[in-house]
Amino acid sequence: MRTALVTGASRGLGRAIATGLAESGWRLVLTARHPGDLATVAAELRRYTDVTALAGDLTVPEHRAAVVAAAAGEGDAARLDLLVNNAGILGPSPQPRLADYPVDVLRNVYEINVLAPIALAQLALPALRAANGVLVNITSDAAVEGYEGWGGYGSAKAAVEQASRILAAEEPNIRVWWVDPGDMRTRMHQEAFPGEDISDRPLPETVVPAFLRLLDDRPASGRYRLPELLTAGAAR
Repeated sequence: MRTALVTGASRGLGRAIATGLAESGWRLVLTARHPGDLATVAAELRRYTDVTALAGDLTVPEHRAAVVAAAAGEGDAARLDLLVNNAGILGPSPQPRLADYPVDVLRNVYEINVLAPIALAQLALPALRAANGVLVNITSDAAVEGYEGWGGYGSAKAAVEQASRILAAEEPNIRVWWVDPGDMRTRMHQEAFPGEDISDRPLPETVVPAFLRLLDDRPASGRYRLPELLTAGAAR
């Protein structure tokens, strides 16, 4: 049975991806910061597959080690088919201009959105190599577009994209994908636009078929936009 480690799995895109993987028969190890929400998701998904849920903070080294061990095992036999680095934070809401962004808050955004996923990938890489696995870093169009007010989150995602490019060059025996899911109707997206109606955005579940097709097709390492993959799939 293939095993996936999904971070930020208690809501939004992480929950949707975890559900799609569970329904496809993957064994799951899930993590998120809020124990109650994570336990609810795990209980729902155990109808389909084996699920381990470990709540905690991915900026803490001991928690990173625990979730990788739970997903991959330990020692020479450690193997992991898929790591989805989805966990992250928006930062302040409403988002400040860079000229006014508190540096201590920006440091925390980078700690959670950049350093934690890189550190988790470092721990998981031996097991991913053993399984010829896949590393997915969830990104955003804010990483490549100069949206006013997105200097903290967007520049953090840009750092993740460049780290992904370098990992792809350094790790030829695994797939490294940085995946842009597009605008979605999630709590984080609502926080980015406080007081606005975002009901016109699609739910995260709508892009999961494109994510699963990535896993089936296993294209080369690179950047992929799930809405474009959905359109391409419809044209087949």
